[in-house]
Amino acid sequence: MADPTLSDRDELAYRLLRALEHRPDASQRDLARQTQFSLGAVNYCLRALQEKGLVKVQNFRASDNKLRYVYILTPGGISERIALTRKFLARKITEYEALKAEIDRVRQEIGEE
Repeated sequence: MADPTLSDRDELAYRLLRALEHRPDASQRDLARQTQFSLGAVNYCLRALQEKGLVKVQNFRASDNKLRYVYILTPGGISERIALTRKFLARKITEYEALKAEIDRVRQEIGEE
């Protein structure tokens, strides 16, 4: 079975792939705000995703006549997002279970059921 842990880099890739699936025309600045990672990290990760063939980048002209980009997930990008989603979910379930166990311990300490 694959390693269920999710590194910071994997989490950024997961959040970017997920955001791009919903808004392929989002700017890098918008993606940085949405993912809560720095603009530089988003730029670096998008380039890496493009080099891996997970995201295609296409240019288009926006209505304000500025050049904009649209990020399209490739089939490989969709598969990678699914794999990262599984890791993300496994990590969140582990965090939830640890937090629930801590809450139960604290409740026992104060005599609350």
